[in-house]
Amino acid sequence: MAVLSDPERTAVGETPSGEDSCEVTIVAHDIGPVGGMERVLSELILGLRERGEQVTVIARTCELPAGSGVRFHRVRGPGRPFLLAYPWFLLAGSLAVARRARGVLQVTGGIVLNRADVVSVHYCHQVGPANPSRSSLLYRANIRLVGIVKRLSERAAFHRNRDAVFACVSEGVAEEVREHYPRLAPHVIAIHNGVDLERFEPGRWREQASSLRGELGIGEQQLVALFVGGEWERKGLRLVVEALAQAPEWMLAVAGGGDRSHFEQLAGSLGVQERIRWLGVQREVAPLYAMADAFVLPTSYETFSLATFEAAASGLPLLATPVNGVRELLQPGVNGVFIDRRAESVSQALGELSADRPRMLEMGRAARRASLRFSWENTVERHHELYRRLAKGQRAAPAS
Repeated sequence: MAVLSDPERTAVGETPSGEDSCEVTIVAHDIGPVGGMERVLSELILGLRERGEQVTVIARTCELPAGSGVRFHRVRGPGRPFLLAYPWFLLAGSLAVARRARGVLQVTGGIVLNRADVVSVHYCHQVGPANPSRSSLLYRANIRLVGIVKRLSERAAFHRNRDAVFACVSEGVAEEVREHYPRLAPHVIAIHNGVDLERFEPGRWREQASSLRGELGIGEQQLVALFVGGEWERKGLRLVVEALAQAPEWMLAVAGGGDRSHFEQLAGSLGVQERIRWLGVQREVAPLYAMADAFVLPTSYETFSLATFEAAASGLPLLATPVNGVRELLQPGVNGVFIDRRAESVSQALGELSADRPRMLEMGRAARRASLRFSWENTVERHHELYRRLAKGQRAAPAS
């Protein structure tokens, strides 16, 4: 991967062109291989380049493969804390867009003041809960203030761009935007995020998965449940750790960042610390899915849950709450189980899988089949058609 960082650089690599190509500018805080939104934007941009789109990126950071042909303009400034980084980018990013934007302009939520053609909605801040992962009063107060800033800035940006197309990452998010911004309803569509079906193809990472199990001290026949994500309280890691005490057949692998010491203490108090492997933030997650036997995510809220779709593409049965995105993928009893936010629900689902391993394998195969509808090719094609319509002056939002 190449970190594109020079604000004066033009495109990296050759720029393909086609009769139906157009120029697109995408504005985001960060683009790269780590983080759900960052990875989604990376895949979209690379897919657009393959389709012949001329892409300009305006962002704080942009990490894409060398030779991607993307014209990148860096917005220099702090990445954190949010209450400093957000207003900084709001102003500096807006100036960069005014100077550098070309063609159809797509912005990621309410992060700049400019009028856009497309607002990409990865999260509706009027709905999404803010569950602090730490207990200190100062931290909780900061989270509440951050939530207020996000909600106010979103309202202002959406109102300013009321004639834009609002492209939401799932049907659930689209419904949330329509509910909280009824005047925008005619402009709201859903373009699902995609999943890399080739990268997460079952069997592709078999050797790496076997090696990883060895490094982690996990036997080949040992059942492993995989949890992927940050914001551990919201995503329900506590419930999974508690469920592990009632599911002795299983080990748990945790990928992502969070308050590890707190959860290690919880695991120790339940006597399950020896059955948990803490993997930290991983740049390459495909081998993790390959070494696992099931995916578990008792989350309270998601907009799309890229990790769940990657798990399905990898052929894992899904144990997840019925949140946005997941509802459109998981078929209870076919490719997984809908769980609720109780440790008993998680442990029961794990127990049912371990008691019938042939059924568990069939659920994994069914999950893979269900994921095929959500290829990146489909996602990129939907964006490609949207940009073409806008470039031709067709402002009405296409049907979802």
